[in-house]
Amino acid sequence: MTHKSCIQLMAWIGTVCLCLAPFTIDTPEGKAMAMVGLVMLTLQAIEKKCYNLVTLNTIGFIGYAYALYF
Repeated sequence: MTHKSCIQLMAWIGTVCLCLAPFTIDTPEGKAMAMVGLVMLTLQAIEKKCYNLVTLNTIGFIGYAYALYF
């Protein structure tokens, strides 16, 4: 598997996580799913040099982590 196809696969898995997360967002698992999805999509955003999305995903991750632990 090439580097590019690996990132594409991870981005699709991240997309699925973010599509499913809203239905369970009030649970710790839902927040964790959203965080995993954001991390996976951030890898693609870095590769594509979409730094606005990297920033957005990072802030979203921090928000979900805060909601998970506080």
